[in-house]
Formats: sequence, structure tokens, C-alpha cells
Amino acid sequence: MIAFENVAYGYGGSPLLSGVTQTLAPGSFHFLTGPSGAGKTTFLKLCYGELLPVSGQVTSFGKATGTMDRDDTARLRRRIGVVHQDCQFLDHLSVQDNVALPLDVARRRVDMSELAELLAWVGLSRHGGALPPSLSGGERQRAALARAVIMSPDMLLADEPTGNLDWDMSLKLLTLLVELNKMGTSILVATHDLNLIRAAKAQVSARVLRIAGGRVQAAGAEL
Repeated sequence: MIAFENVAYGYGGSPLLSGVTQTLAPGSFHFLTGPSGAGKTTFLKLCYGELLPVSGQVTSFGKATGTMDRDDTARLRRRIGVVHQDCQFLDHLSVQDNVALPLDVARRRVDMSELAELLAWVGLSRHGGALPPSLSGGERQRAALARAVIMSPDMLLADEPTGNLDWDMSLKLLTLLVELNKMGTSILVATHDLNLIRAAKAQVSARVLRIAGGRVQAAGAEL
């Protein structure tokens, strides 16, 4: 599904990732860990073509991201849902309209019952008509997750999706991710939360990757 082959990337001439060779297979569940600034967000951006490697190759759904034209990139983005650390919304639209926006852009019909069910699952039933500025940080993150999965993507990338949530809501979101994975969606979650990883490993066969020294390696069994 997504493959890195000897990939390197850096900022301002300074290497951040180097020699990365990794495959994210269809239906897999991965966690990506590492200290702040190690390159977790960069790795995610390389997956969906927001960044291109300075050397090596990233292949997404059978095509190298460096060879994709605008239409190819648009098609790729429809197959990969992304939850960013900094959730951005259109503040003049309601929460439910923001969540449904990817469907509108793709000119797909919005099923209001499915939308209501999704909002309920992420704990935002009472906030569907609210405007984004009224949401707390945790509520914004939950809305962002709902927006990322509404298109039923083949893969979901989440950058610290539980960073602003309490433990109970983190577990609820983890349950959603596990269920998505069991339905065939590949999941990659960048997180510092080792407790979340341990909780996930009790529910699903999840592989843990760690960035250290610019390399992405399988983490040890201590997790």
C-alpha cells in the first residue's frame, strides 16, 4: 500500500530521516513513536505526498509520489484520511458541515443518518450544529477524526490524535480505530502515549515503529 525505499528527508540542509525502508501493508495497524522533533509528522507527510523525499522513493498505492501529477495527488488524498495535530476547520460552518465537507468536495451524497451516527461515536452528537470556535481542544480533535474517516479511506494517518483527550475518550477513539482496522482500513498513528499503544495491542495486532537517529525501526517487545 505504502512503501519507503531508502528514503531521506531533511530541512535546511540538515538530515532528519535517512535510509528509511519500510512497508505499510493493506489492513495493517502501525504506531509510530519517537521524541518530539524526531520526524514523526514528516514521515506521515511523506506517506500522502505533502512532502517528497530528497532521495529514495515513496510509493503509495502502486505509484511513486515523486511522479504524481495534480490529479494523481488528488486521488491519493481521497484514499488516505489524515488527522493533523493542528485541526483546521471552516469557522463559519457547523461542526457537522465541516465533518461532511470531504463528501461535498468529492460531490458525494451526504447520508445524514450516517453522519449523525459518526458524530455520536466520537461523542459530538450535541455539537453537530455548533461552530468550531466553540469547541474545546479535545472536541476539535474528535471532529477532525470524524472528518478523516467519513470518506471510508483505505488508510488513516493520525498525528497525535489523542493528545488533547482524557483517557476515557482516548480509549473510545482507539475503539473506533480498531473497528476501522478490522473492517480493512490500514491505520498509522503517531503518538507519544505508550499506554495507548499497550491498550491497542490488547485488542489488535499492531506493529510499533520507532524513529531514532533518523531511522525507522521496529520497536522492542517492552512496549
